[in-house]
Amino acid sequence: MSTATYTVTGMTCQHCVASVTEEVGELDGVTGVEVDLPTGAVTVTSDAPVADDAVRSAVEEAGYQLA
Repeated sequence: MSTATYTVTGMTCQHCVASVTEEVGELDGVTGVEVDLPTGAVTVTSDAPVADDAVRSAVEEAGYQLA
């Protein structure tokens, strides 16, 4: 089990949270995504470490940026 936390900028509402959760959650091996809207913290839990570039791409696909 692996856990990594990222900071995402640009999220302002629950729709933002849902978009990021959905995109990151579709990455191979990801078993959980928790988003804290006030801080922008996104915690990704996975079977094995997920490449930072893959998380960045998923966040950008959702319309946001990693800080």
